[in-house]
This record gives sequence, C-alpha cells and structure tokens, in this order.
Amino acid sequence: MEFKKTEQKIHICASSDCDCGMTRRDFLRMSALASASVAAPLLFAGDAQAQNFKGDDQPVKIGYLPITDATPLLVAHGRKLFEEQGLRTEAPRLFRSWAQIIEAFVSGQVNVIHLLSPATLWVRYGSKFPAKVVAWNHTNGSALTVANEINSIGDLGGKTFAIPFWYSIHNILLQKILQANKLTPVTRARGEAIKSNEVNLIVLAPSEMVSALATKSIAGYIVAEPFNANAEINGIGKILRFSGDVWKNHACCVTFLAERDLVERPEWSQRVTNAIVNAQLWSRSNQAETAKLMASTGPNRYTPHSLQALTKVLVATDYSSYEKNGIIVHKDWNQRRIDFQPFPFASYTEELVRAITTTKVEGDSKFLATLDPKFAAKDLVDDRFVRKAITAAGGPAAFGLPANLLRTETVAV
Repeated sequence: MEFKKTEQKIHICASSDCDCGMTRRDFLRMSALASASVAAPLLFAGDAQAQNFKGDDQPVKIGYLPITDATPLLVAHGRKLFEEQGLRTEAPRLFRSWAQIIEAFVSGQVNVIHLLSPATLWVRYGSKFPAKVVAWNHTNGSALTVANEINSIGDLGGKTFAIPFWYSIHNILLQKILQANKLTPVTRARGEAIKSNEVNLIVLAPSEMVSALATKSIAGYIVAEPFNANAEINGIGKILRFSGDVWKNHACCVTFLAERDLVERPEWSQRVTNAIVNAQLWSRSNQAETAKLMASTGPNRYTPHSLQALTKVLVATDYSSYEKNGIIVHKDWNQRRIDFQPFPFASYTEELVRAITTTKVEGDSKFLATLDPKFAAKDLVDDRFVRKAITAAGGPAAFGLPANLLRTETVAV
C-alpha cells in the first residue's frame, strides 16, 4: 500500500463551523437518528424487513468496517461457520464510517454488526434504538500513532489529533493519556489558535487517517489496526502507545444485534453467536491463516489491507523493541497486539460508563448524566447466548478466561 505525499484536500471537518466533510455529514446523520421523526421511518423499515422472514429463515447480513475489529464476523463468514450452524448468509457489506453502519443496522439493511463499545451506549440510550451487545469481538487491537518527529505525548501540545468517533474507546483512552500529561482536549473551529497546552480533536474516518498523517494535516491518530501498522510499514509514522497497555485487555468493538431478533428469534441469535465464538477460537490458534483470509489478496478480499500489515498485527509476538523504547509500559501484562475472546465482562461495561461521563464528546450527551453503570451492564448486554457458546466451544479456559467469568478492570496510564 503506497501513500503519496501530494497536495490534496482531506476532509477532516469535525469542527462546529464546517459543513463540507464526510465526517461532519455523518455526525449530523447520527445526531438526527436521535429524533423520533427521523428514526421512526428507519425503525419501521427495519421491522418490515425482519418480518419478511419467519423463525430462523432470516439470513445473516453482516455490516463491517475494514478493520481487524471485524475479524470474527469475517472469519465466521469466510470459513462458513454460520452455515455450520444451519444459517444462510449474504455477502458482508463494507462500510466506510460508523454513522453509515449504524444507519444501515437501524433500517434493517444489515442485522449483524460490530460496533465500538461506547457507541452502543449512544445507540441504545441516546437514540433509543432497541439493540444489545451479545459478545465482544476482540480485546486490545488499537494504538496511538504519531508523525515521526513527535517523540512524546507532550509534543502533541498545540496540534491536531484524529479519533475515529466521539463514542469510542479511542477517545476515552486518548483523553486519559492527554490529561495525565497536563494537556487539555479541545475542539477548535478551523483557523482558531490552539494553545500549547491543548490538543485539538477531530473525527476522521479510519481509512483517511494514514494519508492525513502523511500530508501533515494531523499530528497523529488513535485507531484500530491495521492503520497503525500501515503507518509503520510505510515510514509515515510511529506508534507512541498501545491501547491495551493503558486499559488491560479492553474491548473495542462488540457484536451488536437488534433486540427484536433476540426476542423473536432466540435460536437464530444463538446460532449467530455460536459462529462468532467459534471464529474467535479458530483465530486464536490460526493467526497467519486469519491474516491471509482478511487481506486484500484473500479469496473474499474482505479488506483493502496488505498481508504484511495484517501479519504484523495478528501474528507478531516479539514486542522487545516496543518495550525498549518505552512504548509498552506494562510488560508484565503480557498482552498481544490484538487478541480474541468473546465474553462481555460486566465490570468493563460499568467502568466504560463511568469513563465516558468524564470524557469530552460532541453532540447531545445528556443521556449519560442519568445512566447508571450497573444498570447499563445488565440492560445493554445480553450474555445468555455467549455463555452457552463458550461452554460448547470448550469452556472459559479455551479463551484464557477465568472459570467464574469475573474480572477486575485495570486502567493505568
């Protein structure tokens, strides 16, 4: 994959005064979904599509972004694990932004998606669309990448930095890192001065981040793989911190299903979850094959990414250079760059709710003020299906999980 440092206009328009960029339009579309007048037709369309199928006849219609977070869904499709569960599938649909995938999900165009874990809070409680988390897609899998001339977090002062979405673990972790280094996250209008102790945050589609870094439109970004690996391989930037070295074994993307399917098609929902859990189990032991399946040269061309980049993320286990350079701080955590385990720990959802309420986000976030962490952990997540699927796949130990499926969250900047 080649990135040419040519003069080009890159839309990074997340500031309040801009209306020309894709991310701004997506932001407005997302905001509009919170309005009953806009959401109702989409909900009706989704119900109508769902009613076209009786029982478990409904095909699996995957929606995904071309990032490693989508691996379990794509492996399950590529290895025909859904068919092994007696399900029919359609070709997965690739989307370029989170707003697009959410809109397609709400309207019923797709019925199985991976979504940023904080974004599920916005969908269920902000836009009041009835959907639930049924499993995690992976753990870790993201990094903070910067221009080559930046050598510390402090060097980001006075600069512009990209995140993939306001409701993302990336935004949460970045702001924790900035604040620990006495930097203030802000959203400045175009042309407005950025103080030396401020970092201007913009929302940028993951697919645009590497080119934006190459053209110096941004000083860095925090996002899912393999966009961090792409910057490394092409000499465009370097990793300053891995997300999993800040929040130990955190979730990033989760599997999200409409509540109508969980209620009206519980057997279908169980089979979908079974396939995704089995895909994660296979991916844990077949990293090289997983990279080949996901690559642009793979049989289904699920992503535009090179085998080299995906191998760097999924296969590599030697992190000595990162440790030597202080990029990995918590060596004793012994984590992979990305790993796979499907169980949605309640402790994570609780901590996630607490964290997002102290994180700067754009748009109407009033719903967060009254969201109770323990309530959300029980109401947002339906773990009935994943518990059965894990048991059938060999039990918690097969995924390196504690037998009681309980843990304590560890966040250490």
